[in-house]
Amino acid sequence: MTDRKLGKGALALISALAVAAPVGMLPTVAAAYVFNNVRIEGNQRIEPQTILSYLDLPRGQDVSGGALNDALQRLQNSGLFETVELVPSAGTLVVRIREFPTINVISFEGNKKLKDENLAEIVKSKSRRVYSPAQAEADAAAISQIYASDGRLAARVDPRIIRRSDNRVDLVFEILEGDVTEIERIGFVGNRAFSDKRLRNVLQTKQAGILRTFIKRDTFAPERLSVDEKLLTDFYRSRGYADFRVQAVAPEVARERDAFYITFNIYEGPRYTFGKVDTVSEVPGVDAAEFNAQNRVKKGGVYNPTEIDTSIRRMEALAIRKGLNFVNIEPRITRNERNQTLDLTFALTRGQRVFVERIDIEGNTTTLDEVIRRQFSTVEGDPFNPREIRNSAERLRALGYFADVQAESRQGSSPEQVIVDVNVEEQPTGSLSFGASYGVATGVGFNVGLSEKNFLGRGQQLDLSFATGSGTQSSGLTFVEPYFLGRNLKARAQVWYNTTDRLNSEYNTRTVGLLTGIEFPVSENGRLELRYKLSKDTLYGVEEDHIDPDTGEEVGSSPILFNEQGGYFTSALGYTYSYDSRTAGLDPLTSYRLRFSQDFAGVGGDVKSITTTLYTGIESRAWRPSVTMLAEFEAGAVHMLGNDTSRLLDRFTGNGKIRGFEPNGYGPRDLLAPNEDVLAGNYFWALRTELQFPLGLPEEYGITGGLFADAGSVWGLDNTVGAFGNEVDDSMKVRASIGASVFWTTPIGPLRFNFSHALKKEDYDDVQNFDLTISTKF
Repeated sequence: MTDRKLGKGALALISALAVAAPVGMLPTVAAAYVFNNVRIEGNQRIEPQTILSYLDLPRGQDVSGGALNDALQRLQNSGLFETVELVPSAGTLVVRIREFPTINVISFEGNKKLKDENLAEIVKSKSRRVYSPAQAEADAAAISQIYASDGRLAARVDPRIIRRSDNRVDLVFEILEGDVTEIERIGFVGNRAFSDKRLRNVLQTKQAGILRTFIKRDTFAPERLSVDEKLLTDFYRSRGYADFRVQAVAPEVARERDAFYITFNIYEGPRYTFGKVDTVSEVPGVDAAEFNAQNRVKKGGVYNPTEIDTSIRRMEALAIRKGLNFVNIEPRITRNERNQTLDLTFALTRGQRVFVERIDIEGNTTTLDEVIRRQFSTVEGDPFNPREIRNSAERLRALGYFADVQAESRQGSSPEQVIVDVNVEEQPTGSLSFGASYGVATGVGFNVGLSEKNFLGRGQQLDLSFATGSGTQSSGLTFVEPYFLGRNLKARAQVWYNTTDRLNSEYNTRTVGLLTGIEFPVSENGRLELRYKLSKDTLYGVEEDHIDPDTGEEVGSSPILFNEQGGYFTSALGYTYSYDSRTAGLDPLTSYRLRFSQDFAGVGGDVKSITTTLYTGIESRAWRPSVTMLAEFEAGAVHMLGNDTSRLLDRFTGNGKIRGFEPNGYGPRDLLAPNEDVLAGNYFWALRTELQFPLGLPEEYGITGGLFADAGSVWGLDNTVGAFGNEVDDSMKVRASIGASVFWTTPIGPLRFNFSHALKKEDYDDVQNFDLTISTKF
């Protein structure tokens, strides 16, 4: 004891208040006192030295009430103790503590949408560790945030403890999930040209509707708002509103936190058309007229930035082909607000001399770097061309391996060099497809397809298919190596096995074969494939005329088929020239496709023939971006060499060429033969047209419609002597059909319903008025 001591009354007062005061509070006493000893009571896991370090009070010296209170706060704020008391007793300071308990188990109650194991990964409180109220509250907040990100803003999470023996507690998170906080209304202020309904269809964020159970985009996600602003801007500017801008977006949540209301405040501005359009060259030796021929912007047309960008891409592609490096295409726009026109000048300017120092690739975990790099025609050391880098990024996106591809440049080790950063986000590249069809005669058919277009991350394609129906089975395996021997050579190997069993006929067929080929580019959009095919085709089960003992009816096939039955080998060399404007991607609204093939059989085998096929197709959204127009035409011919005559499996059938008809549903027939089997033909043509468009339903429902009209014919036989010596009519008789389609994007995959009606057909044709297809991806 020292000479200076607190009086007994003061000590009693401090002791009493310290015990009675709530945790974390100690009265401030003006008087000072001195203690020589510290006695710690209640600690079990915490070492006394640790407690003394937090206490940090001198012994044998004056200690004020304020210093004593500071010591109490340090102990309490350490997070080690549930309660703390400081009790001066004569010359001894008694520190009474109760340590936080140890967590025995952690459990969750009330959760249905999220599993316990998922929630356990979120919380940082752990079993067999010291319980911390602050950490438990933080864990509750983290769980609430997960529910909020799923649209459940009204979710509540309360941490509770259940005390057990030996200073242990069970930590329980009581969860009230609540309902999804949906967007009840999306409104617009300032729109005059387009209605709220039309603008809502543009947004990625959707308003809750009758299918709110299945639509997940009607929950509020703040990150979608910036995307919505860009979508609105693109929508308006592509329709001539060059001054359009989103002035503000105001999301509001209801007081009960069960609904969101979003309002877009927009400025439309006037609608512009293009005025004077020309091209000038500021680069010596570069002819502007040659580049102006690539321009697709026309005077009087509605302003559309996409048309400007398309013209720039075409001009820059021409500059690349001509080897003109460091040439920029600069669009210069002059506004004429009085008549609401925009004068446009494409200026060819000399750019800065910059070279590619390095290409860095990130984000690919499955796809090999070399698969990405081979889409870049630019390599290290080449002149830097921003458009070529963007084109390479487009080619990467077109592969279908990645959900997103970003290619950006930054300054390299010197101002004359740049580093290209390529960041990819991989996505599933395998697909599992299921199909179903229904025909009046064939019944229900099913097909299954397994496809992987980025096999082992090497960019290789592997397809396996199997289909079965009433009277048909087919299976096949295809493997494609797009860069054979490290070059732009596509190698293909394919095997197949197909059978039919009385498929709208009274005969069976079996084909088994293999094909191998190699394809290479011959122009920017054109490719040539050279191939070899070996197959064995068998026609069997052909019935000779006889009387069915069960029915007493005459049955039998045409003598044409009876004479063609048996198996034979076909060994053929062939080629295919294909053209696809989508390869360059210079016109985002319209694409053209052409394919011309010939196969020359007779390199060994039993068949000597020339088979020629032609396909052309066009797909366009130029009329309206929301409407897709498609047109396809194909034709084929078989010419037998020498004295050979074509057989059934050499000829063409109408299968899949005209909608509204069943397999083997039309073509030449021997009508006098009891079975009236389809004979197929040496020639065919087919024209298919289709229009796909929205049905006026909310876009988030994923339901669109289509109309189609098809026409075509199969005709021509080398041997036309049918039953009873009569000549079979093998003339070209046109068939035609019309129909409607419903497309529905569902959680299990896209569905297509086709309803068709044959407008022009023969009495003996077999029609198919409905079919359904479905596919899904993994």
